Amino acid sequence: EVQLQASGGGLVQPGDSLRLSCAASRFTLEDYAITWFRRAPGKDRVGVSSVYKNWRTYYPDALKDRVAISRDKNTVHLTMINLKPEDTAIYYCAAAQRDPRLVWATYEYDYWGPGTLVTVSS
Repeated sequence: EVQLQASGGGLVQPGDSLRLSCAASRFTLEDYAITWFRRAPGKDRVGVSSVYKNWRTYYPDALKDRVAISRDKNTVHLTMINLKPEDTAIYYCAAAQRDPRLVWATYEYDYWGPGTLVTVSS
């Protein structure tokens, strides 16, 4: 079955940096738009970073100075710097067969991974 797997989460201290990875099985990620979402405790799922099939990248204003996304054939990376306690969340990667018209709309995405937990605490 087609599967996305996010990895790289863990317990980090405020100010640390972290790189998460999204890997695909049964398909090549280069054929899909890939977006990272996160869900913090008690909060809705929100977008973190995205890269489209045409390599265009998107970042929410609140995170644009602290996150970066990169991709190759089968792996997409999310790099976060200067982590804050409010970054604590489960991070998911999602894939869309077609470049989304609305990048942060969850319904645009066809495949989702189970997510990886990032905890930012001293």
